[in-house]
Amino acid sequence: MNMERELYVSQREGAYWVDDTRVSLDSIVYAFLDGQTPESIAESFPVLSLEQIYGAIAYYLGHRAEIDAYLREGQEQYEREREAERRADPAFYRRLVNARQHQS
Repeated sequence: MNMERELYVSQREGAYWVDDTRVSLDSIVYAFLDGQTPESIAESFPVLSLEQIYGAIAYYLGHRAEIDAYLREGQEQYEREREAERRADPAFYRRLVNARQHQS
């Protein structure tokens, strides 16, 4: 295993991060999967060097099954929490839907 590649991503607090930053690997991966180039991703995350972005993408590609499972779990957790919030205050969400409909 190439240890240099590992320097671009670290796991902290149960999440993946571009090493020594507060930028999540999720952010880079979702932008990459959305078709953004590393250069355009760099414009969105000026705190990162182009090398860090390429390194994060390389890390993702080298650990794709593991990171895809992690992203799926994160999405499922988000959906569970969102549904629990909707059940806890259905009137608020009805008002929100009505307000969005009146905006268009």
